[in-house]
Amino acid sequence: MMGSAMPKRKPPTQLTLVHAEELAKKQREISVSEFFAKNRHLLGFDNPRKALLTCVKEAVDNSLDACEEARILPEVRVTLRLLPGTEDRYVVAVEDNGPGIVREQIPRVFGKLLYGSKFHRLRMSRGQQGIGIAAAGMYSLLTTGKPMKIWSRTGEKKPAHYVELQIETSTNEPNLIRKEEVAWEKVHGTKVEIEIVGKYQKGRLSVDEYLEQTAIANPHATFVYVNPEGDKREFRRAVEEFPREPKEIKPHPYGVELGVFMKMLQDTKARTLSGFLQSDFSRVSSSVAAEICRVAAVSADMKPSKVAAGDAEKVHKAIPTVKIMNPPTDVLSPIGEANLLKGLHQQVQAEFYTAVTRPPSVYRGNPFAVEVALAYGVKDWPPDDLVRVLRFANRVPLLYQAGSCAITEAILDTKWKNYGVSQSKGALPAAPMAIALHFASVWVPFTSESKEAVAHYDAIIKEMKLAIQEAGRRVYAYVRRRQRDARQLERRSLFERYIEEVADACALLTKVDRQDLMKRLQAMAEQATKLHEREAAKEEKNDNGDEVLKGTTTLVVPENAQPAQLELKPAAQKA
Repeated sequence: MMGSAMPKRKPPTQLTLVHAEELAKKQREISVSEFFAKNRHLLGFDNPRKALLTCVKEAVDNSLDACEEARILPEVRVTLRLLPGTEDRYVVAVEDNGPGIVREQIPRVFGKLLYGSKFHRLRMSRGQQGIGIAAAGMYSLLTTGKPMKIWSRTGEKKPAHYVELQIETSTNEPNLIRKEEVAWEKVHGTKVEIEIVGKYQKGRLSVDEYLEQTAIANPHATFVYVNPEGDKREFRRAVEEFPREPKEIKPHPYGVELGVFMKMLQDTKARTLSGFLQSDFSRVSSSVAAEICRVAAVSADMKPSKVAAGDAEKVHKAIPTVKIMNPPTDVLSPIGEANLLKGLHQQVQAEFYTAVTRPPSVYRGNPFAVEVALAYGVKDWPPDDLVRVLRFANRVPLLYQAGSCAITEAILDTKWKNYGVSQSKGALPAAPMAIALHFASVWVPFTSESKEAVAHYDAIIKEMKLAIQEAGRRVYAYVRRRQRDARQLERRSLFERYIEEVADACALLTKVDRQDLMKRLQAMAEQATKLHEREAAKEEKNDNGDEVLKGTTTLVVPENAQPAQLELKPAAQKA
């Protein structure tokens, strides 16, 4: 209304506002343990079944890494025990024959997230982030409130130590509950027990499957497994030799981002920019360092800590324009074609095996290698069933998130019809076949902290597909040869079935010598068969005219063969 006064608005100072001082009082630092306690799905503890598997996986990974670094052939015992009177409380026990852990280090190794010896080293290893086993202890604390129990001994003349501890999530520090010296029969090794809420189920995505696949990727290890039902299963080592020990390298300049590069400039002990490039990176010689500085138009004698942000960016941009050798590959420890086949043969019964190891390559400056093994003609395979895919990264099975993994994408993108294997659009091929692909790298680009899938990098997928295609060609050559042999056997048996009757008939009608005629007819049948074999063999050669299966790491299993009778040999020879 015209005569009525408009209501006055309260000034901002009179509004109900939360002052900045009050907000500041509510803010506090979040520890990494506290963060993961509230986001445990990021570490693989999504549900009770997966949590049980993750606890076993993290403990077994630690055991294998410790044994290999000490050059001890691993013997790992895994026991799952359902607590009486409960439906979902399990005790996970993992025991190894490794070097043990000194008592002072036990609390930090098992009771502190992001604590470890591998994060800052560029070399192939299973664990890298220092999260795994401590996260399992954190899950135990969250679900049962029980501490982790650890036994460890470092030598025959050393005492065995027993420790109980929990992780203090608010500070990410171990809370030592009990420690004492105990009698323990092992000369050296470590044992960890974790009580958790879990769910045990056989079949796919189970602890059983994880240990089967771990035995394939680690044929140098022995595993003894006792499930909650008391059933004992043993996976004996297939080889008696250690994997190649990977060496540590410095970062390659091609894979370093600008922020990291600038931080390295401040932390280096080198006196000049040229010396920094040579000492803090791999594959940078004095001439390469000088060329980088020349392209960047900066002085090679500058003190690294005095390099301005603009000059640092110039040097960083100049690096990709200079030809630098790929990183050394002795930082990798591939399983090896022969060992991968031996491991696969022990767990998957088939009629034909082949393995391919690609030459090492690089992504973002990180060296990696791809290995593929195929088992074809798997026994008791359901009709028209899809192939079984076994994914590995640094010898560790990847059971979850298959659809998000670069390994799955590489298999899907392969045109399997070119190798005589049926495949529907967008689906895995359908064949009685198992495909094991191992990705080895100094830094595996996992899609999440739970380390369940390899990220999609073009360079990685390209190498995977090349390895798969080579193995596919060998399977195709084997299948064609088997089909050809079957046809030839049928042709020859058909000839031989009537040779005797033809010889008898001719001997009655003419004066020909029956035995001589039979020999000539058999020679004609053999000649016709060999001619057909030579024509068919032309189809089993590559573009260079080389036989596809000749000289490859391949195993053909005769019917009713015993494992002890088998040996790896070129498939061109009869097994």
